[in-house]
Amino acid sequence: MSTTFRTAVIRTPGGPDSIEIIDVPGTEPGPREVRVEIAGAAVNPVDLAVVSGFFHEIGLIRRTGHVGLGWDFAGTVVAAGPDAGFPVGSRVAGLVPGFDRDFGTYAEQLVVPVSDLAAVPEGLDLTTAAAVPLNALAAARLVDLLGDGEGRSLLVTGAAGAVGANAAVLARERGWRVTGLARAADEKFVRGLGAAFTAEATPGWDAVADAATLQDEGIVLVRDGGVFVGVLPNAGPAEERGITVRVVDVRPDGARLAGLLEAAASGRLPVRVHAVVPLDKVADVHRTVAQGGVRGKYVLQP
Repeated sequence: MSTTFRTAVIRTPGGPDSIEIIDVPGTEPGPREVRVEIAGAAVNPVDLAVVSGFFHEIGLIRRTGHVGLGWDFAGTVVAAGPDAGFPVGSRVAGLVPGFDRDFGTYAEQLVVPVSDLAAVPEGLDLTTAAAVPLNALAAARLVDLLGDGEGRSLLVTGAAGAVGANAAVLARERGWRVTGLARAADEKFVRGLGAAFTAEATPGWDAVADAATLQDEGIVLVRDGGVFVGVLPNAGPAEERGITVRVVDVRPDGARLAGLLEAAASGRLPVRVHAVVPLDKVADVHRTVAQGGVRGKYVLQP
């Protein structure tokens, strides 16, 4: 094992220019842990919010040292602790939770608990698998908070994005009549999810799944007494008109992730990778994603 490995961090948030790539000491896996050589780490909107300082401002990041970047990853097990269950050579994907941490998935390697991992199915390459964990687990949790649809109407905002597209598919399977809100150029993709499509939503929906983080602009679309589910941590809109407001809290769940990876491998869940980019280009990728309009994930490769 190399005594150090490279990882991307910020010290003082200030946009893409504040991202640094540093060397940090490597560690050996303990009981029920493995060390994963990372093949890909997806860039997500939450990462841009960390770099901008949003989560510092609302108190979810308080540490004074560096903060690690990246939530989801895929790679190969290169060392295993006792009772790990995943032998060396296993292809795995997983999620690193939380905000106030000094490590993340924008890295050459990680030591992670095996409970947070799932095997990557045959037929799904590692760079594509890296784009699954955060978005699919968030969508699954969002649909849990919605519950069974029983034929009720659901508007999914940001339906052409990763969380929205996954939520549209999973909600339809739970009995919701799903309509996706997206740009006109995304109509074919949204309808391909099995959802109806709108480029301009009007109020009156039984529920809104706010994958686009419209927040106050999203809750006005819910009928009186309906349900609003947001994805922005600790930042749901105020309840009004008898509307129930819930917010997704994404946590690692290796067992559930295994099923979601199988769904991605079979094509049941959509996974789009826009480009695979070297880790050294992380700041450039953040600038591009911040401009909006990108369809599919950028995946960083150490």
